[in-house]
Amino acid sequence: MRIDILTVLPELLESPLNHSIMKRAQDKKIVEINVHNIRDYASGKHRQVDDYAFSGGAGMVMMIEPIFKLINKLKAEREYDEIIYTSPDGEQLTQQASNILSTKTNIMILCGHYKGVDHRVREHLITREISIGDYVLTGGELAAAVITDSIVRLIPGAISDETSALSDSFQDGLLSPPVYTRPSEFNEWKVPDVLLSGNFKEIEKWQFNQSMERTEKLRPDLLDNE
Repeated sequence: MRIDILTVLPELLESPLNHSIMKRAQDKKIVEINVHNIRDYASGKHRQVDDYAFSGGAGMVMMIEPIFKLINKLKAEREYDEIIYTSPDGEQLTQQASNILSTKTNIMILCGHYKGVDHRVREHLITREISIGDYVLTGGELAAAVITDSIVRLIPGAISDETSALSDSFQDGLLSPPVYTRPSEFNEWKVPDVLLSGNFKEIEKWQFNQSMERTEKLRPDLLDNE
């Protein structure tokens, strides 16, 4: 898989994309992640990428020309399955969406910034808009990092134990059950006996029941969506 991220602040992506699973996946050639500075495609001495909105009001707007140039350059080199725009009014990122995106070959992510992007970009260049929550960030770089992380960790080989990703919260529409490790007793707090029993059938039954209980208590909306 190849992921191209378009941003006006590439330095914000250096840390989250170059450590832990993201770094290992790139080192193993499982994914290729490229960060592109939109300013490199801007015109003028100051490489301006934003301007005032025609409607007036506070805040600057990302200009269409440098984004158009960069997207066209990348599209001339390869076909993209999705060109994603990070936006607070996009579709909510879900585990199911990440599962689907993890099967793609080439993905482009445009990071929103300032007051937003010239709407013609969204109308004519973007294929999908994704939000990571009902709140506003300073820019879309953190959202792009979250989207990338959620996708890459699902690609076979990115995680050493591939079954681990399959048991994550939301994979089956439920929250994950509680997990424990050694010691089996600490400060008189004990691990549930069933997990120490070695009876895998009973353990699976306990885990499912715990997932249901936690989902009903913490995220009942997930059950309403079934």
